[in-house]
Amino acid sequence: MRIEIAEYQIRTRQSQSKILNLDQSAIRNQQSAIPLPPLSPLQWFLAVIGALGIGMSKSGLAGMSLVQVLIFAFLFGARESTGVLLPMLLVGDVCAVSIFHQHARWSYVRRMLPPACLGVIAAAIVMRGLSEAIYKPIIGVIILSLTVLQVMRSIRPQWFSNVPHSMWFAWSIGLIAGGATMLANAAGPVFTIYCLAVALPKFELVGTSAWFFFIINSFKVPFSVALGLIHGGTLLLNAILTPAILSGIFIGRWLTAHIPQWLFDGLLLGFAFLAALRLVGLL
Repeated sequence: MRIEIAEYQIRTRQSQSKILNLDQSAIRNQQSAIPLPPLSPLQWFLAVIGALGIGMSKSGLAGMSLVQVLIFAFLFGARESTGVLLPMLLVGDVCAVSIFHQHARWSYVRRMLPPACLGVIAAAIVMRGLSEAIYKPIIGVIILSLTVLQVMRSIRPQWFSNVPHSMWFAWSIGLIAGGATMLANAAGPVFTIYCLAVALPKFELVGTSAWFFFIINSFKVPFSVALGLIHGGTLLLNAILTPAILSGIFIGRWLTAHIPQWLFDGLLLGFAFLAALRLVGLL
């Protein structure tokens, strides 16, 4: 009898062990199948607006570039939003390159890439030690600075037309652009200032910017993956929002032809300024 009881207990323990192993396997499978970030209907609406803004900014409405950074920073946190945003920016870059590739001035792209890449590397190193509490006001300060820069460029364009076309100027702007794009995906205004300073015509400015940001955003991907900012969940979200990016490109081209860009950019810069004040903690 005792032998039978012992055998029964052994079989019971083996069965429990199998069930436990199955439960642990199921948990591991659930963890490996990274879910979408949990968003409310209102947050999904804002995410779609942000994705539309990416497409619109790549089609010529530069004022949208700061707004989408702020939208995704509020939705996912300042630090994590950089990884959410980067693959969608690359989708927009591919579209912009396909449309404006023939207008690129490669001499300016080659001049700006080395310092920009160094800026990306330096910013990636800094990001490893930054908490969300510190990162949030950093994003706010970057957006505030670039908003003021955009306003001054609109009010006093002559201030940026007399900047020397020297190597030190290109390296200074490149380092700032690289750091700003890695920290906040917000180097658009910085690069635009450089293009205006060297007197690039409109279409050459757009074509040169398209290639520059396609290359530099591609360069940023390994760093964002290493920092844990890009993963399965964010890529799934990117795939869902890609149609909105493509729609934004067509909407942006239509708006460019029907709405004065100064009015559109002015409204967006006002919104960006207020939202950046909130990130910094002044609102």
